[in-house]
Amino acid sequence: MTPYLAPIENPKGMRLKMLYRFLGKAFGKPPAWLTVQGARMPVTFLMWMGKVSSLSKKLVLPDDMERLIRARVDNLNMCTWCQDAGRWYVMTKDKDDKLLAKVDAVDEYRTSPLFSDTERAALDFATELTEQKHVGSETFNTLRQHFSEREICEIDWVVATNHLFNINNLGLGISSDGLCELAKPKLTAAQAG
Repeated sequence: MTPYLAPIENPKGMRLKMLYRFLGKAFGKPPAWLTVQGARMPVTFLMWMGKVSSLSKKLVLPDDMERLIRARVDNLNMCTWCQDAGRWYVMTKDKDDKLLAKVDAVDEYRTSPLFSDTERAALDFATELTEQKHVGSETFNTLRQHFSEREICEIDWVVATNHLFNINNLGLGISSDGLCELAKPKLTAAQAG
């Protein structure tokens, strides 16, 4: 899918050029959200997005749980850029086959034996909040059985911030950058063979 606004290949300003270079190295190319939206916005907006990312590092919620919640919200909102980036991160940074299997099966979390009751409680909350824009008392009470009050607030925050990133991409027609394809190891002629 082509974004509604053409990507800006040559950004103006030193900060933006450095960000293109830095994220280009990290992802294999500058991400579409940066070239389509970020390049058109004041740098302070990009700094805010970076702040959300740095705040995630302060969560007491386990990283795997955060990734599963984000994957579920990405799938529900059908944000292919975020789906691809989330899977890419697990493939290249976490390098955790069990987590990758869960990310790939997250839409079947209710019936898949890969998921614990704790993960199901968090994913039920994320699903209901994303789909209904509210959470019923039964879902919340189940969540409360598995998580502290702080963790519940963090789960809520993860869903909310992820929704923001999804909507930014969807509104501008930003789709997958093919990061999982970029992350696949290149086969030699003998391996392809």
